[in-house]
Amino acid sequence: MTDFEDLGPRLKQARILVIGDLMLDCYYWGEVHRISPEAPVPVVRVKEKTFQLGGAGNVAANLAGLGCNATVIGLIGRDEAAERIRNMLAAMGVASGCLDDTGRPTITKTRIMASKQQVVRLDEEDGRAIDDAVAHRLFEFADSMLDRVDAVVLSDYGKGMFTSGTLVQQLITACRKQGLPVFVDPKGRDWQRYAGATCITPNTAELELVADAPVKAREDLIPAAGRVRKQLELDWLLVTRGPRGMALFGQLDDPLMIAARSREVFDVSGAGDTVIATFAACVAAKMTFGDAAAVANVAAGIVVGKLGTQPVKWPELETVLQDDRRSEPASTSWKVSDRQEAVSRLTRWRQADQRIVFTNGCFDLLHPGHVSLLHQARKLGDRLVVGLNTDASIQRLKGPQRPILPGADRAAILSALEDVDMVVFFDEDTPLNLIDRLKPDILVKGADYRIEDVVGRDLVESYGGRVRLVEILEGHSTTAIARKISETNRGTP
Repeated sequence: MTDFEDLGPRLKQARILVIGDLMLDCYYWGEVHRISPEAPVPVVRVKEKTFQLGGAGNVAANLAGLGCNATVIGLIGRDEAAERIRNMLAAMGVASGCLDDTGRPTITKTRIMASKQQVVRLDEEDGRAIDDAVAHRLFEFADSMLDRVDAVVLSDYGKGMFTSGTLVQQLITACRKQGLPVFVDPKGRDWQRYAGATCITPNTAELELVADAPVKAREDLIPAAGRVRKQLELDWLLVTRGPRGMALFGQLDDPLMIAARSREVFDVSGAGDTVIATFAACVAAKMTFGDAAAVANVAAGIVVGKLGTQPVKWPELETVLQDDRRSEPASTSWKVSDRQEAVSRLTRWRQADQRIVFTNGCFDLLHPGHVSLLHQARKLGDRLVVGLNTDASIQRLKGPQRPILPGADRAAILSALEDVDMVVFFDEDTPLNLIDRLKPDILVKGADYRIEDVVGRDLVESYGGRVRLVEILEGHSTTAIARKISETNRGTP
């Protein structure tokens, strides 16, 4: 599972501005025992009536549930539903930027529920595009807040607020000037209005509509997503794929494919709101985009197990994240990363101003000399990354009898050491390509090397890094241990 150290406290520091279509979700809960004599429709005996925030309001509710500092800007009417929205936002601790629009009602969706099934939905709305005067009011209000937030979410439900595209582009441009990431939950076929956003989070159907091609299969999804991302000049594109999980496209060599959470699905209402809220919040909390997407995937798995539009709460998300960590075959197996994941983790560590130390080796039959080297290396920085030769690489270097322990075992032993923060395999004869990919601040080898002979020295020093040689414990050698084992097996005294 992804690295989520101190995520809860960091989420509490995140400040997110949500701009979009505010809605009120009303639920009539009841039971059906007969068909109406007036028409062939079920008669629902109402037992309870509840209200939830919908649209941009649900995004803000999810942010509040995660502990973030959330502010929401949107349009409401002058009616009972508007007052209810204001009160609900205040009760959640969400700062409200609700603007009155006397020409339209507050968007309200009323669902009639019977035995956990939706019987019918009633929509009250006016989907006309807002006029220039209203758009100007919204932009001026939002622009005045940008220097007080860490990220912006645009929640487009196609209810008129972003129809023309002018307001969207003004907001994206203003955010870019401030260096703020902009996350967009899209609607409709015309995504050109979102051009230049940091990330768009469509589901499969929404992407198919824009790409004008099927994208359910991976071989169709990858080229379609790449075209859309390039056309709109997006940094990232996060596609939610229902039971297939998620796919993140962006500043990675390959898309990050995230498997769906195995959970019973009761209601997908609001799942997209949870995804974009959690994703934006985690990025604002200095997680990498890859790690943030993984956490958003977990959050989505939680909310689809709820009935009705309900936000995710940090305690329930934290519980699932911790359970995932505990359920791994080895408690430290999460330290073993492929190169793509390693780059993502290093990005987050660097965002926290942490210094990265790198060393490498075969580490076959770990001995005190290895432990001493790793301990000294870890003391030189904040994070220690170990480049580990694959079995094939060791065979080429040391012959067909090596390694003694397979790669999985060697990685597991290294991961169990407190000094080691990450293990990354490399299959080449030298770690030069891996060093070039990770670009550590400090490259460490034992003092039995001459500094001019250290592989990667020129590369590391070219970007301002340093090479350090640390003391080695004499009399400790994997080769010597292997030779002694072999002699013992042959009965040699």
